[in-house]
Amino acid sequence: MRYRDRTEAGQRLAERLLDYRDRPDVVVLGLPRGGVVVAHEVARRLHAPLDVFVVRKLGAPGQEELAMGAIAGGGVRVLNPAVVDLWGIPASVIEEVTEQEQRELERRETLYRGTRAPLELEGRTAILVDDGIATGSTMRAAVAALRKHKPARIIVATPVAAPQACELLAGEADELVCDFTPDPFYSVGLWYEDFTQNTDEEIRDLLERAAERPSGAARSP
Repeated sequence: MRYRDRTEAGQRLAERLLDYRDRPDVVVLGLPRGGVVVAHEVARRLHAPLDVFVVRKLGAPGQEELAMGAIAGGGVRVLNPAVVDLWGIPASVIEEVTEQEQRELERRETLYRGTRAPLELEGRTAILVDDGIATGSTMRAAVAALRKHKPARIIVATPVAAPQACELLAGEADELVCDFTPDPFYSVGLWYEDFTQNTDEEIRDLLERAAERPSGAARSP
């Protein structure tokens, strides 16, 4: 099975989330960039507000792909003690990397959201969406960062994920919703006919369109 594109993937994923339709406590959050396209369809189908959830990995010095932590909007930082201790990373280095990534995070949030304030997350049911999950590392960081905002419940939702990633995330989120878990997995893009990279302008446009929908919005079937 393959999805035509992220829009179709979002429509199919939304069918698995209909229990959350028309609930005033629900908010849908998309990880940029591709996750926002999927999340837009989920939010439209559930009649829920949509926002972007920007997460920046804190790469270990000299091994940037190794996450020593992550940051998210609202001044949230989550560290990975195992990596920090194993590599003996000093606090000064952590602060330096955090400052660099914080600037990039703020730039992206401004680019995507403009002057709109982020949605209130405390006490709400947050559906955290990406277009696919290969290793689960980015989504695990996102869940940990989102917990700091004190939502009542976190649902991780994705059209396609590696079975091993689902096993990891099952213990992180309150609920995991995945439409398709192929094995072997190989890569996220393999399961899309069109996996073209979305532009920042496309993401900003989707978020603006979602923000213009009235509360309880866009009651399409």
